This record gives sequence, C-alpha cells and structure tokens, in this order.
Amino acid sequence: MESRFGMIEGVIRTRVGYAGGRQANPDYGHIGDHTETVQVDYDPQRITYNELLDIFWQSHKPTGRSWSRQYMNAVFYHDDRQRQLAMGSKAAVEKKIGQRVKTEVVPLRTFTMAEDYHQKYIIKQHYELNAEMARIYPLHRDFVDSTAVARLNGYASGHGSKNQFENEIDSLGLSDAGKKALTDIVNRKWKYDRP
Repeated sequence: MESRFGMIEGVIRTRVGYAGGRQANPDYGHIGDHTETVQVDYDPQRITYNELLDIFWQSHKPTGRSWSRQYMNAVFYHDDRQRQLAMGSKAAVEKKIGQRVKTEVVPLRTFTMAEDYHQKYIIKQHYELNAEMARIYPLHRDFVDSTAVARLNGYASGHGSKNQFENEIDSLGLSDAGKKALTDIVNRKWKYDRP
C-alpha cells in the first residue's frame, strides 16, 4: 500500500512502520501489540483527508477479517476530527456494499518507523534505480523521506497511469539511463499486471 499512496498527487511522502500499540520500540521481530502500517504525509491544499480515506477503502477488502494484530486492517486517526471522518467513511462503505466493515478505526498513539530494509522495498529491488537515488540521497533518512523516491517506488510497483508517468518522468531527477531503466520496469509491469 505504501507504493500506491506514493503515486497520489498531494502525497508528500510515505513510510512504513508500526502503529497503534503501547509496547515501546517495536521492531519486526518484536512487534508486540502494534500493527504494520503506512504513514502518509500529505498537503491538505492538494488532497483532503476524505480523499485519502476513499483511496484507502478502495485499496483493501474492508470485509476481510484481520487474522492478527500485526496485520490488522485499520485506519489510524490523529484527532477527533479525523476519527469522525474515518467513522463516517466507514459507515458509507458499509451502506454502499451492504455488509459489515471489519476494518477498525483506532487512535494512532505512536508510530515507529520500520527498519531500513522495509522502507521503499520495491525500488530497492531494482539495483540501477536504487543506486541512482542513493547517490542523490546519500543519507537513508533523506532517501526514505523523498517524494521522488516514493513516486519511483510506486511506478516500479505498477501504480500510476501512463499519462501520469509520461508527464512526471523528467521531474524525478533521473539520468537518461535511470529514465530508461524505470521506463523498462514500468512497461514490463503494465504489460503483465494490467488487463
């Protein structure tokens, strides 16, 4: 889901991590009562919280049962306004599909970033693009926080449209070789993953 949100206009960055629990310093081996999640930072002048909720509901099966706290389907909220919007959107989804939505709406409490190897996982599988972005962002924190890397991760995952890709590729900071590598990845993804 990190790569899907990274493709949305107005989303500044995405990061994966652990949220919702009370255990201090969770990590992948000791997640405790936390849930694996995606943190989405966005510009409210370009996209609203409600629009992000719409994308969220379309991105998973809201009637599916969560088999564990670690993989729980959840919307985390920061304040009462977000809680009310999330509960309202959940009710609207229930009404639309005519079924009970099992996705939970819970307070954030804390967010702990996941280990480095989990961040921007898809782009890291493509050596040439990963190396190119690492040269631009030598500090891993800057790499993870980069809007351009979030976009690259999304494209490498097969998200976004052809028009969006063509309009944006020149603004991602890639060399000609990097553009070619990304174009090849995107074309393969779209060829095999889309109807």
